[in-house]
Amino acid sequence: MSDTYCGARCEECTLKEKCRGCVNTCGSPFGGRCAAAEYIRKNGKEAYAEYKAELLKEINALMRSYELPAMENLFETVGEFVDLEYPLPNGKKAGFLSKNDVYLCGMTERGGVSYGAVIGEDFVIVSEFGNGGAELLLYKKR
Repeated sequence: MSDTYCGARCEECTLKEKCRGCVNTCGSPFGGRCAAAEYIRKNGKEAYAEYKAELLKEINALMRSYELPAMENLFETVGEFVDLEYPLPNGKKAGFLSKNDVYLCGMTERGGVSYGAVIGEDFVIVSEFGNGGAELLLYKKR
């Protein structure tokens, strides 16, 4: 493992054995895209912090519009952790994310119910999840 573009603490990651290192792979530690690395390499760390703050405002406005609780922060997460399977009308389940990409994510809860947001380059997914599985609340193109 090596230095990261975004400042993630690799030593705390449960996937550190699978990771090939952010800087070593030019921002593709799990073989897929990393929104943070791409943005930072192009615009710098300071601009990335501002971008994340603006995204958090966007997500919280969206959460408020659906009367859902606000999120306190966004963090970089590999798709393997957040690619939930959602029940479809035909009875099957499907996930929508690449397990090897790194996304910006947020999480909050209210009354024992957890809500998560996953932000990709051109979409936002908001879901409700818990012991009973996951429910897709919103998929929005950005």
